[in-house]
Amino acid sequence: MSVTRRGVVKGGAAGALSIALAGSLDGIFQTSAGADTGEAFGYGPLVPDPKGVLDLPKGFSYKTLSVEGEPISEGVVVPGHHDGTATFPARGGHDHFPHWTGGPESPDWPNLSERERGSGRRGQTILVRNHEQSTNGTRAVAPPELTYDPVAGGGTTNLLVDRDGGLVSQYVSLAGTAVNCAGGRTPWGTWLTCEETEGFTGQSKSHGWVFEVDPYGRRTKPVPLTGLGRFAHEAVAVDPHTLTAYLTEDASKPFGLFYRFRPNAHRGGYHTYLKGGELEALNVPSVPDLSLVTEPGTKLRAQWVDVPDPSAKQTSVRKQFESITRSQKLEGAWWGHGKAYFVASFSSKEAGAAGDHAGQVWTYDPRRNEIELQLIFKPGGRFDGPDNITVSPYGGGVILAEDGDGEQYLVGTTRKNRPFAFARNALNGSEFAGVTFSPDGRVLFASRQSDPGATFAITGPWHRLRG
Repeated sequence: MSVTRRGVVKGGAAGALSIALAGSLDGIFQTSAGADTGEAFGYGPLVPDPKGVLDLPKGFSYKTLSVEGEPISEGVVVPGHHDGTATFPARGGHDHFPHWTGGPESPDWPNLSERERGSGRRGQTILVRNHEQSTNGTRAVAPPELTYDPVAGGGTTNLLVDRDGGLVSQYVSLAGTAVNCAGGRTPWGTWLTCEETEGFTGQSKSHGWVFEVDPYGRRTKPVPLTGLGRFAHEAVAVDPHTLTAYLTEDASKPFGLFYRFRPNAHRGGYHTYLKGGELEALNVPSVPDLSLVTEPGTKLRAQWVDVPDPSAKQTSVRKQFESITRSQKLEGAWWGHGKAYFVASFSSKEAGAAGDHAGQVWTYDPRRNEIELQLIFKPGGRFDGPDNITVSPYGGGVILAEDGDGEQYLVGTTRKNRPFAFARNALNGSEFAGVTFSPDGRVLFASRQSDPGATFAITGPWHRLRG
């Protein structure tokens, strides 16, 4: 049964019980930060930002860092379309940041700011951030040794951030890739950046790959990890015990698949996945479309089917199967609590899906070899279009970045899967992206994707989570 906010208000306690049992995320009734009457769970109502940028609960604050178009170095600016992000602990003077040093032995030392001079201290963070562009927009520009295809405008940026979320330095760490949407952090401390494309007009090399980026800046090479397949990649979550990668695909005609890559290597390290492995696709024989599942807590036994041609030399990977489990708009992925979390942003019968919803959050448990529906957004509610996801170190829930209609929120859940609005884009209708915590959990990073793209560092009383 589809339950809307209006139906709950009209139906009173019975409607609210329906939402509680269904685990729906649309059980929060306020429609804007200015009209908040209080959050039932989470950190309380959102407080309107006097600057009109980012509304947060009382006690939380943000810093704006790395805005699209800001200068980085001569001829290089911050690229646009900020997207997926992961964080890594800084190592001080061993990190390779152009125009930055970790010690006074450098001739540049007298010209550095106090923040840059202190950049080797403990508690600092490196962010690796995607830029979801193909040939237009504010391009990622890097030296030839970091550029895959000069025609393409996407890539990644590495940011060094201090303990309080202030930007120390940044540089473009990969260029010449296309539509770098999301990705995933590896257990050996690198970032996998995913191209959400199967190619575009004018390309000089094939696209639709995953690339590996060294957050510390010394080992990155613009070499595709072909074993992970060539398709419209979204995100990847890596099991730290088996090194198996779980990948989402955002595609249509037909809809995309959920994959796993089992590497030949048994020990992790930079370019582990270049050693090859097996790419497989998820199949649940009784469920041709994940939108058919509407009851949170539903568990389904997984089967894994070999992908005949991962490089899609003649046929797109998802078209190589006559019968397979599909989903519209497979988006974010994250590893946490021994499971791979993955998101379906929405589903529409009008677009050819089997059912309607405004977002699903799934988990795959490799020990039980089963997927489970954790959360579902009902159409017509306050929240819709979940995209990037991260597992929160507070309360055992998740934080979702919206890419939906109308107002855009960061949506959190508690340990009991109770939803709350954590932040609202007060500036414009651009989606949120790149939601992730610093390694010590003190700072939440998130980006406004465009108009202009900007990354935020959010701090506050994280342990005060209610519900």
